[in-house]
Amino acid sequence: MQNIDIASLHDDAGDRLAGLGRWWLDRAGGGIALSAVAASFFGTGRHPDPGACLARIEPADRHVVRAALDRVHAGGTGVECEFRVRTDGLGLRWLRLQQIDTSGSPVAAGILVDVTAARQAAARERFNFALTQYLVGTDSIDDAVTGILQLVCEELGWEWGAYWALDDRAGTLRCRYAWQAPRHALAPFRAASARLTMAPGEGMIGTVWDSGEARWIEDASGTADLLRAQAAHACGLQSAYFFPVTFVASDACLMRPGVLEFFSVQQRQPDAQLPGLAKSIAAMIAQAVERMTQQERIRVRAQTDEMTGLANRAHFYDQVDRQCRDARTGQTFGVLFVDLDQFKPINDAFGHDAGNVVLTTFAGRLRALAPPGWRIGRLGGDEFALLSAPGATPQELERVAETVLDAARRRFVYGEHRLAVSASIGISTYPDHGGCTRELLHAADAAMYTSKRSGRNLASRFSGDGAPADAGHRIGLLTDLHSAIRRGEFFLEYQPIRTSDNMDIEAVEALIRWRRPNGEIVPPNVFIPLAEQSRLIVDIGRWVVRQACQDLARLRAAGLTGVRVHVNMAAPEFIDAELPDRLTAIAAAAGVDPRGICLELTEGVVMKHPEKSIATMRELRRRGFGIGLDDFGMGYSSLSLLKNLPIGSLKIDRLFMAGVPYDRNDCAIVRSLLDLGRHMKLTVVAEGIETDAQLGYLRQFGCPLVQGWLPGRPVPLERLFDLIAQPQAA
Repeated sequence: MQNIDIASLHDDAGDRLAGLGRWWLDRAGGGIALSAVAASFFGTGRHPDPGACLARIEPADRHVVRAALDRVHAGGTGVECEFRVRTDGLGLRWLRLQQIDTSGSPVAAGILVDVTAARQAAARERFNFALTQYLVGTDSIDDAVTGILQLVCEELGWEWGAYWALDDRAGTLRCRYAWQAPRHALAPFRAASARLTMAPGEGMIGTVWDSGEARWIEDASGTADLLRAQAAHACGLQSAYFFPVTFVASDACLMRPGVLEFFSVQQRQPDAQLPGLAKSIAAMIAQAVERMTQQERIRVRAQTDEMTGLANRAHFYDQVDRQCRDARTGQTFGVLFVDLDQFKPINDAFGHDAGNVVLTTFAGRLRALAPPGWRIGRLGGDEFALLSAPGATPQELERVAETVLDAARRRFVYGEHRLAVSASIGISTYPDHGGCTRELLHAADAAMYTSKRSGRNLASRFSGDGAPADAGHRIGLLTDLHSAIRRGEFFLEYQPIRTSDNMDIEAVEALIRWRRPNGEIVPPNVFIPLAEQSRLIVDIGRWVVRQACQDLARLRAAGLTGVRVHVNMAAPEFIDAELPDRLTAIAAAAGVDPRGICLELTEGVVMKHPEKSIATMRELRRRGFGIGLDDFGMGYSSLSLLKNLPIGSLKIDRLFMAGVPYDRNDCAIVRSLLDLGRHMKLTVVAEGIETDAQLGYLRQFGCPLVQGWLPGRPVPLERLFDLIAQPQAA
């Protein structure tokens, strides 16, 4: 260092206050000099040996520093690099080395800046983004927690991570999930963790859970209350950090599901990044747990008949669909369609309470008699269905049918009354009577009507020569439906979608209606299913879009430029690769901007053909059309699917609004869906708003748009002009 006269070099108090270090390098002799601040970074004197400085630099970064010094020594200019230094008392720090222009001088000079805070802030941002992205795409708690453990360890450099969960029944904490770096042999520590259970307040884990306060230890092997100190020492684990996972549930109760722990083979300082991220990690895990719990409630509710607890119609059909799809060649199974006889007279004589007793009791009897692997559903009213396990023989189907008949014949007790009913059953089998749900249910339905015509209290197998009692009516209706478009019997009504705060009309939903030549209005829930079965739905869908675009052009011509039109789309339409071109042509012919049209589809449409439908959605979005998800929560409700959909809005199904604001579960579900839409930047529309109390609740929790009889019933286009032109409060 004799080549550099350090006394003549700059090193003032301002540098100390700013945490700014300075360095000098004698290009000829290779000597280094450091200011007092710079020397403190390395824990050396002001004329250190270069090797002493390099010894404090993290091994992975040493080649970067050597390369930078070599460039300076060779006469380079503008040299700059960043590296990590392990300091005394301050832990791991990030330093930036920058060369200052000293042209013509044999001594190169520069500064050292501590950039740890900026580095950690950037790392926190990257980590939180990665964590959020991971949680959004995860639908199980197991995957979420194990993924978070791995993410923390890999991103922040810890060798072991584990989650200790509270077992409510046993009242103890145990290691439920763990992750370790593959390069370290931690088998003894893993085994010790798997064997260990502890009560709240016992050991390190129990103390953290009980107190709700995080703990840091620098020497795991010397910590008595760790309870695994010996195993930690054997595996070379040193520093560790423990923190609780807590959250406030929807009922305002503080929940403490467990404790997270992380271990490192290095001696880390308490100001490492992990403690600073602990709260956000715990909060995100808590949110994931609560979200998945709510998601499971939504799924169960969407699939369950509320009165009986059996599978509802949609879920039962889905189960039959899945069994048809998964059936192996030569495999058979059966469907039993059950209709209760003499049920209506009980309702008429004793009221709906008596009828409900019959339905719930009969559902319980079906659950008790169904063989393992069978599925049971309530299709509506007094209609039930059973789906056999794969491989069921005709003889087994008939035996179960007999036990169902016996269960229906047993008296039902309502107060002092003993009520008598019976059942008519139809049996169909796969693949003899159909290869899909519609065909199997149609055959079983036809066989059930054969049982009714034969005197009831019977089970009949489908023979192929029978037909349901209302088949003639359906065939006639289907024949008329074929001619309805040509005759101009369809028309549209529009239901307002209003802003929740000031009740302005933001958009309208186009709803198809059918008026037959005799003046009869056929309900959509009658003719739409027929259209879907006969593929007429595609022609009807094209008519709806064309008419909606023409009506939108009339709205624009009247100066009503801010209102969008929502149009429902069926599955066969949406998987058509030509749909974007066709819709673009229809919009152009009507002279309307595609941005004024929002196409609504259900989750089921996407799940039937996800690759085709998502590609079609993206192309439509590219061309300006809006895409909305209708009846959210009533189908698959998968967040991993939702995050990949190119949608701009979602509708909360009216089922979840039915109990708002008085049913706690409905309120929790609605709030969760509103939060989901807000965080994913989706416009949320709540359907089925019929009361001021529902509207007030949605306003309180920030639902932007509402639809229902309270905001406005469906009206013809002419009436819609008046509603928009003369705003009124709902």
